[in-house]
Amino acid sequence: MTSQIDITYLESAVAVLRRGGLVAYPTDTLYGLGADALNEAAVERVFEAKGRPQGMPLPLLIGEREQLSMVVEAVPEAAWKFAEAFWPGGLTLVLSVGPDVPALITARGWKVAIRLPDHSIPRELARQLGRPITGTSANRSGGPEPTTADEVRKQLGEAVDIVLEGGPKPAGRSSTVVDMTGELPRVLRQGSVSLEELQRVYGGPIGVGEASEQSA
Repeated sequence: MTSQIDITYLESAVAVLRRGGLVAYPTDTLYGLGADALNEAAVERVFEAKGRPQGMPLPLLIGEREQLSMVVEAVPEAAWKFAEAFWPGGLTLVLSVGPDVPALITARGWKVAIRLPDHSIPRELARQLGRPITGTSANRSGGPEPTTADEVRKQLGEAVDIVLEGGPKPAGRSSTVVDMTGELPRVLRQGSVSLEELQRVYGGPIGVGEASEQSA
């Protein structure tokens, strides 16, 4: 998916992220709420803006596959297969978290959920920032997941420094979440990438488990 947005506006949003601010942005699924994922104070602002309990982890978005190394301990071979097949796109991978990720991101756990979205705006935000950004939905905790900038403004108001508008309305369908930390991949949430597609790429059976709070 491609998007048109004024480059100066995008650079302004990256500057906001660099100073610890919050940016709401369209993705290929929903509107997301972005902060520098390696800045603990900025991550705290995400929880405050959403009214989200700190015991709930936050998913992350990256701008390019290479940014995985900033947030994970190791990438299994099967995870690379899925990344090559479905990224950019509607697949979230859950991997063992790396040492530089604030504990708030994982709710002091050992797993982190990561996606490379099929939308140029969040990819460019993370790429130009040079670090992953938070990828939680841009809504109040428990509120409807927004698919337009106006819906974001109604729920979050002045808690967000910039709300970006660009490209077509997001599809509104959540990503498929796959936990890669066990012996076999396990689907935690079924979404835009089907189980059959995953099995075809993996070359064997895949487990199916309950939904996880790692993603949004």
